[in-house]
Amino acid sequence: MNSTRPLRLLQVTDPHLFADPTRRIYGVNTAQSFGSVLADALGGGVPPPDAILVTGDIGDDMSAGAYGVFREAIGGLGAPVLCLPGNHDAPALMAELLNSDGFQYCGSAQLGAWGLVLLDTHVDDDPAGLLAASELERLESSLREFADRPVLVCLHHLPLPTGSEWLDGYGLRNAAELLSLLGRFPQVKVVLAGHVHQAFDQQYGPIRVLATPSTCAQFTPGTATCVMDLRPPGYRWLSLSPDGSIRTEVMWLQDWLITKRPRDDRI
Repeated sequence: MNSTRPLRLLQVTDPHLFADPTRRIYGVNTAQSFGSVLADALGGGVPPPDAILVTGDIGDDMSAGAYGVFREAIGGLGAPVLCLPGNHDAPALMAELLNSDGFQYCGSAQLGAWGLVLLDTHVDDDPAGLLAASELERLESSLREFADRPVLVCLHHLPLPTGSEWLDGYGLRNAAELLSLLGRFPQVKVVLAGHVHQAFDQQYGPIRVLATPSTCAQFTPGTATCVMDLRPPGYRWLSLSPDGSIRTEVMWLQDWLITKRPRDDRI
């Protein structure tokens, strides 16, 4: 990969797929919405990105079948697929099924001029996230390895508050520890997350912290309790330049009309 040109990445997140591709959640057939997002992002002769980042909650029913549906939908698009687990995922199954033949589970990668680190924040039977001591140690080791290049850190749980009381209660439990560690490494330029089912873009010191809408359904920002949004499925493009600067844009499906606020299926 040419390290003198910008790195072009596609992020999709929180597809909430099932082994049964007819299953729905939040009023959405998630296999259909995931396919529509991929077609919108990569259809019409658009060249494939340098990589596709998938930041968790891939298999809502934690089944091998759900990850099979995922592989079939995204595996033939001509780009490596880098995955990490969310709170609804089964990390052991992901490591087994999504770590070969063009797929990578967690770990790190050097793409062009950039270093990427993919973290596991999954905690069994807990919608909130936590970075285990071993993950923090691996992150620190990777950041030392990538000392001479800008770095993108990817994880599922957003390490900053969104302003929604209910959602922030399910955030990253040791976010302060993570942010303190990242602050020691000035080459970290971007932190990229999922989980919050909405667009988020905030500067934390020199680090730009981003989260991206789900490929299925969204949460209304700034609410005290869960209120589903009328926003359609979405995804994010990132262009990462060798000098560490970035350009990014959230895209929404323009032909996906929601006329009635979905029900929160988790209640």
